[in-house]
Amino acid sequence: MINKVVFPLVISLAVLTQGCVSTTPLTNPEDPAKMGQLVIAEPLPVNYKSEIAIARLSEVINRVKISEEQRAQLFYDRGVLFDSVGLRSLARLDFSRALQLKPNLVDAYNFLGIHYTQMQEFSQAYEQFDSALELAPLHEYAYLNRGIALYYGARPELAVQDFEAFHHQQSDDPYRILWLYLTEHEVDAKSAMEQLTKRVKKVDDRTWAKQVIKMYLGDISQREFIDNLTQGVETNKHLTDRLCEAYFYLGKYNQILGDELAAANFFKLSLSTNVYEFVEHRYAKLELDLMASTKALSIVP
Repeated sequence: MINKVVFPLVISLAVLTQGCVSTTPLTNPEDPAKMGQLVIAEPLPVNYKSEIAIARLSEVINRVKISEEQRAQLFYDRGVLFDSVGLRSLARLDFSRALQLKPNLVDAYNFLGIHYTQMQEFSQAYEQFDSALELAPLHEYAYLNRGIALYYGARPELAVQDFEAFHHQQSDDPYRILWLYLTEHEVDAKSAMEQLTKRVKKVDDRTWAKQVIKMYLGDISQREFIDNLTQGVETNKHLTDRLCEAYFYLGKYNQILGDELAAANFFKLSLSTNVYEFVEHRYAKLELDLMASTKALSIVP
């Protein structure tokens, strides 16, 4: 079982670095976005196995005589490892090297597209995903990632098409449903809610992420959602993964409600988990960057 400690004041740095699970009361019980108790887990540490694997791959790349195709694959593999520990610039460099040696390496295009999206280089992101789909038209995650790029690139109508293709591959997946809803909301909020109400029926009640959809539908409150975050969780790793997702979608939910401050705080909490490989962690940072840009533009005379 995971222990809980209740802190009476605001979240401190000490809370974020403790090994046990903690909860801290949200400061304003009158605000729906700040009700209940926040659950905090230890940030996910870098996996030492990944560090060892990076060192070994680097040694092979630098010292062993291998074919260009083999070297391309090793650059790609090392790039994936760099990406998994948050070393995005090094990962991007390796993906580019891999494609120079092997231009038909589909997954390298997909990763580069993700990175360009995070950098707000949307045109380059589209090009990478288009290349991936030209080589592998059934690459479902290229549809997901291009849809996300189009969503953040303010092209929601096109994004909906990609998310529909992605959702079609597994219509009971709550995450596919959520991304499709978020994008459809930008096009027609009322219709998006109607579609969400229909699609949620296909999601298994035992699937935790269905709780996110229930919150969006208004079936449960934010307080209820937060209070149930530890349900069924047995390890800190499992909890950290869940919190990364939960706080991102709470951020998006509060964005829809117009509470930008609460949204920003939830995105920061998602980032604090250090679950670098999750879609939610990747785009929590982008959300904060976009919010900062919007704020900066609003104060320009």
